[in-house]
Amino acid sequence: MNTEGDIIYTQEDAKRFKHEAERLAYEVELMREEIRLLRAMRFGASSEKSVLSGQGILFNEVELFFSPMSSEPKIDDCIVARKTRPKGKRDLDLSGLPVRRIDYKLSDDELTCPVCSSRMHEMDVDIRREIEYIPASYTVVEHATHIYACRSCQKNSEYTPIVKASSPRPLFLGSLASGSLLSQVICDKYLYHLPLYRQQAAFCSDGIDLSRQTLANWVIKASEEWLYGIYDKMKTSLIAGDCIHVDETTLEVLKEPGRKAAQKGYMWLYRTSGQAKHSIVCYEYRRSRSHDHPKAFLSNFSGYCHADGYTAYHKLPERICIVGCWAHVRRKFDEALRATPANRQKGSLAEMGLAWINSLFELEHQYAEMSVDDRHKARNKMSVPVAEALYAWAQNTNALPASLVGKAIHYLNEQRPYLMRVFEDGRLELSNNRAERSIKPFVIGRKNWLFSNTPKGADASAIIFSIVETAKENRLSVYEYLKYLFEQLPNATSSDIERLLPWSESLPMHVKVLPTQQSS
Repeated sequence: MNTEGDIIYTQEDAKRFKHEAERLAYEVELMREEIRLLRAMRFGASSEKSVLSGQGILFNEVELFFSPMSSEPKIDDCIVARKTRPKGKRDLDLSGLPVRRIDYKLSDDELTCPVCSSRMHEMDVDIRREIEYIPASYTVVEHATHIYACRSCQKNSEYTPIVKASSPRPLFLGSLASGSLLSQVICDKYLYHLPLYRQQAAFCSDGIDLSRQTLANWVIKASEEWLYGIYDKMKTSLIAGDCIHVDETTLEVLKEPGRKAAQKGYMWLYRTSGQAKHSIVCYEYRRSRSHDHPKAFLSNFSGYCHADGYTAYHKLPERICIVGCWAHVRRKFDEALRATPANRQKGSLAEMGLAWINSLFELEHQYAEMSVDDRHKARNKMSVPVAEALYAWAQNTNALPASLVGKAIHYLNEQRPYLMRVFEDGRLELSNNRAERSIKPFVIGRKNWLFSNTPKGADASAIIFSIVETAKENRLSVYEYLKYLFEQLPNATSSDIERLLPWSESLPMHVKVLPTQQSS
């Protein structure tokens, strides 16, 4: 500093100021990118469907789809007929509903012709249809089991035989719960996501005083006494396969010993792949997100396991081959593209990466109807070169590590061993969306009932959700299936469990949902 108080900056100071300005500008750009993404997530479309869908790989499109053996299409094949919109109102298929007909006819006096006074005949019938709603009704069913004794033995013998007529066992001794009522309570909570306190209010409005505590007791006792056997058989069948999907989500349990109410537990999901003989969905509640939980659940499993990029799955034994999820990679590039200013999206790294990944999914659609072996061969011929070209592009791409596109490229490279494993077997799938779709009903339900009160309630929810979702996967009426179980299980033996499983051929027809007719 000179005598007049001026500050003298050296060349090193100027470099330091320039470096600091660049650092601040970099941080500002990252913040702007994050703000753009948050705005897109809040106000934009929630779907991950990309505008690039159908665009495919722009760079090697000719080489990718070149086929010298294919014949030229005829002119008629190139003209696509326009689909005409059907005229009038589309009729609903009401064939499964009972019909109550009300006829409106003229009286004998009204049948006289107003012109010539002759008697008129019926020319036609004009029919309009309505769907009538009949509210639920409740009936008290008295199970009267008659008891018999011998009067002769009463008079002439010291021993009087007493014989009681046989009757089915109740669900719970001394309880008002019937199979139909309990099935409806479970469907309302786990299928339609209606919390028990709202069900209590609905019962009260119908003049039935059933407390939330009573309803909760029924649900937990049903899962422990009757439904656990079905769940255990489902789990055994699930891990007997060689290809599964896994996922997990949070669940707050208020009264867990040794833990604060705010601490998160986790609901783990395990389900079969699309190539399995039977569709099975199993939930399991555990206190943490440790890899020890899937390790214990899959202790007898050996094969392929679809999962996201969570590192806990990568710590599982070597007999479990983790298959990565390309949808998660696409999601990261999609987020990077949405966070890019609109005037800079075209030709950006995010757009290019997303185009490569979209082409993999487009190719996968072409394999949908193929056999497992043909799909495997087609992937090696078509998809593997695309994936390898994507990784070659990623290796030669310079992106700021802290930016969203930089993070997407890092995730792509980090997950490479697991992502490329999908091409090892034709049964495997490009994404773990199957597990995400199965865990979604639980997430939706959690938004309504928020938490479980105790670990016992969380375990009961896991068992019931497993049976409800597996019933849906096997095209069963959830209510009718649960009602059938509660009618059969109290009087069944352990050997009867197999015929009661959701995929059993022994289930009665009224439990099964027939395929809906497709309208043309």
